Amino acid sequence: MRAKASDMHSKDCVKVAVRVRPFNKRERDAGSRCIISLVSTSISIQDPRDCHNRRSFCFDYAYWSHSGFTRDQTGLFVPEEPGGRYADQHSVFQDLGVGILENALQGYNATLLAYGQTGSGKSYSMVGYGPNKGLVPKLCDRLFEAIRENQENRQCQVVDLLSRGSRSAGGLRVREELQRGFYVEGLRKIPCENALQVEQLMEQGTRTRTTAATHMNANSSRSHMLIILQLKQIFSKESITKQSNINLVDLAGSERQRSSGSEADRLKEGTAINLSLTTLGNVIRLLRFVWFALFLHVAGSISFLHIRSCSPSSALADVAVGKKVVHIPYRDSVLTKLLQSALGGNSRTVMIATLSPADICYEESLSTLRYAERAKRIQNRAVVNESPTERLVKELKAENARLLQKLSRMDQEGRRATDESKELRQLLTQNELQIRAIQTLWEQHLQEALKDWEQQYANITQERRMMQMYPYILNINEDAQLSGVVKLFIQEGEWGIGLCDSAPRSISIKGLGIQEHHAVFRNEQRRVTLTPLTGSKVIVNGNAVYETAELQHLDRLILGSNCTYLFVGYPSERGGEDWSRYDYDYFQSELAAAEGIHLSESNTGCSQTDPSLLAVFYDYIQLMPMVAEANQISQELSKGVEFKLEIKNLALSDSRGHDLQKDIVVRVTAAGSKQVWMWSKAKFVNRKFLMEEVYQQFKAAQHEDNRVEGLLAVVLPRDKDPFWDPVEPLLLGTTHLWLQSLAFRIPLEEQLEVLGSEGTEEAILQAQLVPCTSTGLPLGEDDILIDPSEVLGRRLDFQLVLDQCCGVRWIREARNRGIQIGFRVFDCSEPLYTPAVWHNINPLLDHRVQFTSLQTSQRLLDYLQSSAVVLELWGLQEGCSVLSSSLGAVRMTAEGAFIIDLLHPSQAALSDSAELSCSVGALQQDVEELKSLNESLRKENHSLREQLNAVKNGGDGARGRSLRPSCDAEFARALKVFYHSMTSVRGQLQRLRRHRPSEESDLLGLRLFVDEQSRLLRDFSEQLEDGVSTLKQDVAAIVRRKRERSGIWS
Repeated sequence: MRAKASDMHSKDCVKVAVRVRPFNKRERDAGSRCIISLVSTSISIQDPRDCHNRRSFCFDYAYWSHSGFTRDQTGLFVPEEPGGRYADQHSVFQDLGVGILENALQGYNATLLAYGQTGSGKSYSMVGYGPNKGLVPKLCDRLFEAIRENQENRQCQVVDLLSRGSRSAGGLRVREELQRGFYVEGLRKIPCENALQVEQLMEQGTRTRTTAATHMNANSSRSHMLIILQLKQIFSKESITKQSNINLVDLAGSERQRSSGSEADRLKEGTAINLSLTTLGNVIRLLRFVWFALFLHVAGSISFLHIRSCSPSSALADVAVGKKVVHIPYRDSVLTKLLQSALGGNSRTVMIATLSPADICYEESLSTLRYAERAKRIQNRAVVNESPTERLVKELKAENARLLQKLSRMDQEGRRATDESKELRQLLTQNELQIRAIQTLWEQHLQEALKDWEQQYANITQERRMMQMYPYILNINEDAQLSGVVKLFIQEGEWGIGLCDSAPRSISIKGLGIQEHHAVFRNEQRRVTLTPLTGSKVIVNGNAVYETAELQHLDRLILGSNCTYLFVGYPSERGGEDWSRYDYDYFQSELAAAEGIHLSESNTGCSQTDPSLLAVFYDYIQLMPMVAEANQISQELSKGVEFKLEIKNLALSDSRGHDLQKDIVVRVTAAGSKQVWMWSKAKFVNRKFLMEEVYQQFKAAQHEDNRVEGLLAVVLPRDKDPFWDPVEPLLLGTTHLWLQSLAFRIPLEEQLEVLGSEGTEEAILQAQLVPCTSTGLPLGEDDILIDPSEVLGRRLDFQLVLDQCCGVRWIREARNRGIQIGFRVFDCSEPLYTPAVWHNINPLLDHRVQFTSLQTSQRLLDYLQSSAVVLELWGLQEGCSVLSSSLGAVRMTAEGAFIIDLLHPSQAALSDSAELSCSVGALQQDVEELKSLNESLRKENHSLREQLNAVKNGGDGARGRSLRPSCDAEFARALKVFYHSMTSVRGQLQRLRRHRPSEESDLLGLRLFVDEQSRLLRDFSEQLEDGVSTLKQDVAAIVRRKRERSGIWS
């Protein structure tokens, strides 16, 4: 059967809107630039790495909320000028919210999806903050305005996805019925009479959501939020009932979908959140294909496709082989089950995609735009809905009418009560009971809701009264929407806080690292103190507390791994402070500062912090709580694995001495085996979510049958264990061997300090640079060059000698370890490695490598004069593979030397074409040079004969002077002495750079540091002056002797 073209136009396409938010504090501090531009409904994004790479997209709506706004007296964000391009909350609602409301009032299902990376403005657009109300509260206000204005009897229900009672470990189950489709079993439905009640229900849901997140300290990016408004309209005159669902969906952060595949990891994240986003992407991609195929069918290109629900793998396979049945994977996640009607089903759907315009968010923003572009091609089939309940009542009444009519005919015919009439009357009675039960169900809902409202109002009243009487602690969450929801009051007397909730004077909290009895609050004489109990972790204002501490108003508390609270003192202590500055980042910044990781903030001066350092700093404070949670999970599961944050390349530089790009890594150490891994940020985040799943399964099993702690960790297969990885060699540190002496063909012997990523001393390496002949024999002093340019065009050979490593910290920590040294010289395509040495703190390397340049270029000479060989110290551990040099692409001489300074393949191809033509000219030039040299030698021989005759005539007086060494050899010897003296000067300079005072130094410690620093400076100055003075004296003596000879030979 072929679809009609008119059917295509009757379909409801998913409407897609995009919104660009302002820069946040992190992006402003990092000096981000805007890479997104917007014209009408067209939006363009530019690749910050390639100014010519610009992608454009077109959507139904596009909102510019990045700039051009101001804040009025009421706190509303409004355009700076009337008619400005800034899109405020009101304009977004007028375009999107009004249409959703009108569709619902007409009896259609309506869905609003918010999609984007965490922090891109989804929650602001959906819920809003303060007076800047988002789509959800505005829609509720307008909905009840419409109800009040209409004379018909209409009732509204709000579905609360979070039950107030205790929840089962697996959560609520999603079931399917033929008529209802997918639905959530056991979901509470609460009638509402006004928008305020809806807002209070949302606050209750947020409170429960916050409590649930606190158990694992998850944030909003780890969960979807789904609000369902059920609108039921009864038109008594027309005997029509319309029922519609308004689905308001705030999806999890979209960066989870991207980051899980951004780096190769043997364990892929299997969490339900990431699976649901991936499945949603598959559904959208396949639906776009289906509607594109349907369009081709209308045009007569292909036959009609049948759509049914199945797994994504089979769906993609069917599409690939051209089958006519396309499987849409709705059933593969709870999210897509609940959104089936919104995507390709019975709903009118709008998606708002929120974007960050910052260049540092380019990948996430481009991914969001592509996602939204696919979604706008989906078409739904929306129909007006009739309530199943009302239809059932009408059907029951109609059946009763038929039964009464049949009984009446039987009575009129004078037939006596028979079995048939008894059966009919019994059916009639059952139908009446069913009708009465259906009709009383709504009244029961109203009665239950009334009790809920009374209880909730009493709780709110009591909370507000206690806020004016007692101090309390206020929860702080990474998601600002979840902060300030939970208030735990500290009344007079002694109150224990922890997991225990059975004691009469206890405050119950849950979370990682929270003990049964964690700490004690004492509120006496309007002074509040906090006393940690044995084994508990308590941090106040960034510093660990082990004894009783008195709390001050707006102190920051961290209990356990990462349960963050703000202490609010008595009402008399509360002034007009801005509490909003104490957000989640503030807590983590305090912790980082306590560890010595902080950014100096200067209110004066024009100096700005390096944006790359800012990015690393923000990554550091973002990962700090996750590392604390991972350590706590490891402890509770008895895994014996410790996680520690490190800043990669903090103290390291490249071969020219320029700072390397800094990044955050996590050092993972197994306490028992001493095995060590280095995980990137992306890999650690992925593993952290897997650890949470293992921990939750462990807790569920422990709760059900009281298994011994750690049992789950023991039975977990190693290949699925997120705490384990195959061991690999680790880069422990680097050191620099500068090559400048090779340009003068001067040998160099150094003792190099190998520094770790954060500046720690890992070892001392003894290395040499030896200029040599092609056969490997060292050159003498007479071969030293005064002018390095003399080596251009000539052969240059030198050896890199690695003698010994001393005091290797890596092996000192565990004797079953080994090391290798890796290096790369100039244009070597592959790194070279020394043989592995095991079990020795002071391993003897005795490794010698010779490098040869057959025709020294200016490029190599510049490299020697300005660069160093970066020597990398690699750590080996039992079970890991040894690093080996790949020599496949390396050219070598017959003597076994590595050839460097080769032309690039493209340059070689060009030179080969001109090689023959240039060779003849070169030979001719050599002949001319030889002729000139021969002529100069003849003249010199003639001069020498005359001088010899003069010596014979003048006696032996000048014979001694003629045997003196040449001036060039003397000057080379002086340079050699100077270079050796500069080696010790360079070492002293490195010691000065590393010499810093301790973070815990008192005044006496600072004075000692200043004295030590002064001594080091004096030593550095004396060594430098001695080296320069010696060079000056040697040069002066050489010049004086040269003048004397000039006088003799003239």
